[in-house]
Amino acid sequence: MSEVKKIASFTVDHDKLTEGIYVSRVDGDVTTYDMRTRVPNSGVYMDNLTMHSVEHMFATYVRSSSIGNRVIYFGPMGCQTGFYLLVRDAENAEILDTVKDVLAKIINHEGEMFGAVRRECGNYKNLDLDSAKAECRRYLAILESRAWDFKYEE
Repeated sequence: MSEVKKIASFTVDHDKLTEGIYVSRVDGDVTTYDMRTRVPNSGVYMDNLTMHSVEHMFATYVRSSSIGNRVIYFGPMGCQTGFYLLVRDAENAEILDTVKDVLAKIINHEGEMFGAVRRECGNYKNLDLDSAKAECRRYLAILESRAWDFKYEE
């Protein structure tokens, strides 16, 4: 039997990780961004309603943005502390600007939540626009609080 390799995200010291935005990995022309909205192992995590709601709103808006045709994936981390955004041919400054713009659009969104009907979502009753707005408001304030170099602290 071959040796099992540790995945890259498990090599990051989560006790040193704070809220922010980081490059998790680069695979060819695909960059994985770690959008960390909560401090790991702090006891303060997103509930499933919030994660699901942000996922619906962010995924829709980012795929409608200027980088939309380069977005490969957006989704929550199982540990409930953030999201992964995978983008082809990414420049960090452009991604940060886009993420901030998408967060602002969610905060200012009027009308129905995207995909909040039975035929569009497998758990459509587990969505709440106000929860998504609150999480995005918190995260936007973090992103605007300082300059980001996209590197994990060592």
